[in-house]
Amino acid sequence: MLARRIIPCLDCDLGVPGGRVVKGIEFKQIRYAGIPWELAGRYYEEGADEIVFLDITASHERRDTMVSVIKKTSESVFVPLAVGGGIKSVEQARDVFNAGADKITVNTSALKRPQLISEIAERYGNQAVVIAIDAKRRYNPEDGRIVVSTPEGPCWFECSFYGGREFTGIDAIAWALEAERLGAGEILLTSMDRDGTYDGFDIPLTDAVASRVRIPVIASGGCASPEHMLEVFQRTKASAALAASIFHFGEWSIGDVKSYLKERGVNVRI
Repeated sequence: MLARRIIPCLDCDLGVPGGRVVKGIEFKQIRYAGIPWELAGRYYEEGADEIVFLDITASHERRDTMVSVIKKTSESVFVPLAVGGGIKSVEQARDVFNAGADKITVNTSALKRPQLISEIAERYGNQAVVIAIDAKRRYNPEDGRIVVSTPEGPCWFECSFYGGREFTGIDAIAWALEAERLGAGEILLTSMDRDGTYDGFDIPLTDAVASRVRIPVIASGGCASPEHMLEVFQRTKASAALAASIFHFGEWSIGDVKSYLKERGVNVRI
């Protein structure tokens, strides 16, 4: 089996000079976490397998700031960098790749125009396209939805966009399958219900998606400890686990997490 990856996520607010990393709870209650390239450098030294940058305040005017952040980071960080937020075209993706990114993540723009996935994949390869899915539980099963059993009852999962501010009516599991068909090479799957809560990954959601698609799935949302990462790797087919708060605020280092997992039989790169 391929090594499971540990990925720190940097949610970047580019509305301030130079940008800053922030972290919220259920996409709200934002607090300051650090400077993007400084945190990325620390995680690289600790052994991160990849680093995800998400521009949570994306706009045309601020895109140049993200390009600058990636250029500065890539000068001293030599693991794959995935970058998302406000990318609406192949041309905008090109600018991010030219700055040093290895992958781009798309959410809102792909939901609004799914063909964008194919366009970027055809130009840069499937492995360079990550579809970010921000999913919310809905306990009102409807016809045409993929219903999942959970300890709290049966539910389906709805896709959101615009940073979790709006909902689409689109079934998240069905969208994951469609994104794969269109050429996505990976899925970044975030549980909105678990984001920042420290309650652990949403196992039913992660299992439902990872067991249906053939491309790698990154589990995201709710990680508070190495135990949560162990659980998601043991109970689902997730290829990677993403976390933010536990790394940003010094609760765990990436090296400590990997050592914990390795000791319990999880194949990770040390």
